[in-house]
Amino acid sequence: MIKKITCIECPKGCSLAVDIENCKVVSVTGNECPKGEKHAKAEVENPMRILTTAVLAEGLAVKMVPARTDKPIPKSLLMEAMEAVKRIRVERPLGVGEVIAKDLLGTGADLVSTRRVEKTS
Repeated sequence: MIKKITCIECPKGCSLAVDIENCKVVSVTGNECPKGEKHAKAEVENPMRILTTAVLAEGLAVKMVPARTDKPIPKSLLMEAMEAVKRIRVERPLGVGEVIAKDLLGTGADLVSTRRVEKTS
């Protein structure tokens, strides 16, 4: 089976044709640099994504704290991760990059704040 994807590893945005058999990459064409083949293999065999979301806040100056994982997590876990995030409440001031939830779903990725948040004045 041939799957067409766009490489996002460099500004060129190569259109890749990825030949897949038994969920494994057999060959990649269309890449203008070696990064394309690596990207195609990762995207087909083990897709990963940064989770960007917001967490409910209580007693803070905002109602929602913007957050993201500090590294990619398996794409297959995104919905489960969002269910876990729904149960989290932030009740303390945070700085940018401060950990809200450590090792989200055992992925090794921490959920971190992307905004400074203060207590309600």
